[in-house]
Amino acid sequence: MKIFETIPTEKPDSIILDTIKEPSSLRSLELSQLPKVADELREYLLYTVGQTGGHFGAGLGVVELTIALHYAFNTPEDRLVWDVGHQTYPHKILTGRKNDMESIRQMNGLAPFPSKAESPYDTFGVGHSSTSISAALGMITASNAKQEDRHVTAIIGDGAMTAGMAYEALSHAGSLDKNLLVVLNDNQMSISENVGGLRNYLSKIWASRTYNKIRDGGKTVLTYVPAARAFVRKAEIHAKGMVAPGTLFEELGFEYIGPIDGHDSIGLVKILEDMKRLKGPRFLHVITTKGKGFSPAEKDQINFHAINKIKRTESAQAKVIETDSSPTYSEIFGDWLCYKAKKDEKLMAITPAMREGSGMVRFSKEFPDRYFDVAIAEQHSVTFAAGLACEGMKPVVAIYSTFLQRAYDQLIHDVALQDLDVLFAIDRAGLVGADGVTHQGAFDLSYLRCIPNMIIMTPSNEDMAWKMLNTGFNYKGPVAVRYPRGKGPNKPIQKDESEIEIGKSTEIRSTKNKTTVILSFGNCLETALKVSEELDAMLIDMNFVKPLDIKKIHEVSKEFKLLVSLEENSSQGGAGSAIAECLSKTGEHVSHLIIGLPDEFIDHGDQQQQKVITGLAEEEVLSAIKKRLDLIS
Repeated sequence: MKIFETIPTEKPDSIILDTIKEPSSLRSLELSQLPKVADELREYLLYTVGQTGGHFGAGLGVVELTIALHYAFNTPEDRLVWDVGHQTYPHKILTGRKNDMESIRQMNGLAPFPSKAESPYDTFGVGHSSTSISAALGMITASNAKQEDRHVTAIIGDGAMTAGMAYEALSHAGSLDKNLLVVLNDNQMSISENVGGLRNYLSKIWASRTYNKIRDGGKTVLTYVPAARAFVRKAEIHAKGMVAPGTLFEELGFEYIGPIDGHDSIGLVKILEDMKRLKGPRFLHVITTKGKGFSPAEKDQINFHAINKIKRTESAQAKVIETDSSPTYSEIFGDWLCYKAKKDEKLMAITPAMREGSGMVRFSKEFPDRYFDVAIAEQHSVTFAAGLACEGMKPVVAIYSTFLQRAYDQLIHDVALQDLDVLFAIDRAGLVGADGVTHQGAFDLSYLRCIPNMIIMTPSNEDMAWKMLNTGFNYKGPVAVRYPRGKGPNKPIQKDESEIEIGKSTEIRSTKNKTTVILSFGNCLETALKVSEELDAMLIDMNFVKPLDIKKIHEVSKEFKLLVSLEENSSQGGAGSAIAECLSKTGEHVSHLIIGLPDEFIDHGDQQQQKVITGLAEEEVLSAIKKRLDLIS
C-alpha cells in the first residue's frame, strides 16, 4: 500500500482508475490489479477533497472495502446500502462520478452523501446514521416478494452500530431469515482490539465452501438427534466466541465472519465471494483504519475527519486557517458550559457523539464526571436527560437541529409532558451549507413550537446567545436555545449571569415612517437591519418564538401597514406562522408577509448561496417586501 504524507495539489495520473467508468469496468480487471487501483483511488480522493473540502477520513479507510464490494457483487443490480455517507466518496468515484468529484458539496455539484436522484448506484439516500440495515432488509424482502434474484448488502460503521435502530433491524433480519449481508466497517476497533493472522485464517475457514458444506451436512444429519444438534450448535458458538466477538450477532440469527483485515482488497474479494454462497443473514466484521494511507489522518483521526479546501501554496497537511478569530456559536456554547458548570454543580452535559462539533472538548476534560457522550443515540440522550432532571440535576443536551428530529417522541413524552428542567442547546439551526439537504436545520421551530411547556429562544448575536443560555438554564421547565452554524456578527460577550426577560422582544430600529415593521428571529437580524435602513422600517429582534411578545405584536400591528416576519426556518409552522396565529386571535387586520425557508428540501452549497436561492439574502428580502408594498399601496 502506498502511504501519502501530503495532499496532492495537482491532479494525479490515474492510469487504471481512468479506465473504470463504472463497476463493470472494475470487474473486468485481474484480481492482482486491485491493490494498484486502491493506491490510485486513495490518491485521487486526497486530491479532490483537497480541492473542495469535505469528509475524507472514513473514505480513506474504506477504499479497499469499496473496491472489493463492487468487484464481488454485480452492482447496481446487487444493492449496496451505505450508512451515513462520510465513507462513500470512493463509491462515487468508482460509479461514474470520478470527473465530477471536484464539484462535490458545491452548489449544483455532487451531493455530499448518497442520493437516489444522483445515481442508480446510490440505492438509498442517507445523512442520518444507522439506517442501512433497516433499508437493506426492506430491499431484500421486496426482491424476494418479486421473485428477483439479487444480493443486498448493508455497510455500517461501528459508530452507527451504537444506535438502537441498528439492533432493531438486526433482530428483525434474524427473525426473517433473509439472505442479507451486513458489513461492519469497524474503524475504531471498538469490538476487537487487534487483527492477527490466526483470526484471518479462521475467518477464511468459516467463510469457505468446505467448512459450510461440512457444517450444513452435520446439521442435516443431526436433525433427527435434537439433543446432539443443540450440543454441537452450542459448542460451535462458544468455540467461535473464544477467538471472535461474534456471539451476539450469532444469537441474533446471523452467521458471523470476522474480524478480517479491511485493507486487503484481494482477501476481501475472496471472502465476499464465499459469503455470497451462504444462505440466510450474514455478518462480516471488517477492521479498517480511518484515514488509512494518509499519514497525518491516521495519526489525528478526529481533526482529519473532514478538511477545508487547501490553498495551493500551503502545506498539504494543513487546513485553511480562518483569519477571523471571533468564536463560533458552538465555541460560545462550550465556553458558557464550562463557566456555568463552575458555578452550579448540578449541571450535566449530554451529547449524542458530537463532542467536537458541539464545542464540548474543554468541558469533557474539565468536568469528566459531568460529561456524557451517549454515542449515536439521540432518543436515549433526551430520555437520559429527563431522568437526570427527575432527580434534581440540570441537564443540558447539546444536539444538532437535524438530529433532534430523531428524538421527537422523547422530547414530547419524556420531557415536555412532565415539564422537566432540560435545556436543549440546538446547534446548526437553519441553513448549514455544504452538508446539504440531510443536515439543514430547517424544521426545529416548527416541530418545537407546537409542544406545550416548551420555551424557544433565537439569539441574534453572540452576547444574546450567552444570556439566553443563562435564561434557559435557570428556567424551571424545558427550554430550547437554537443557534446557527458558524459565527455571528462578532458582538462582544459579557460573560456573566445576565438573563433576559421571558417573552420580551428588543426594538433595534425605530422610525416615524409607519409603513413597514420587520420582526426578525435569530441570525436574520443583520440582514433585517440592512433592509430596514433601506426601507426606513422599524426593526424588532423578537428573541422568543415561544412565548411571543404578543403585546409588541399587537402594538405594531395597529401602527404599521405591513408586518414582515423573517426567520431561517421553514415558513410552514415556524415563527411567521406563530405571528399569523397571534394576529388571528387578536383580530388585527394588517398585511403580514412571512419570509422563511420555502416548502422544499434545500440542496448543498455555501450558506450565502443558499440564502439567495431561498429568498433570505438581503436583496431577495428587500425585493419581496417591495412587491408586497406595491400590492397594498
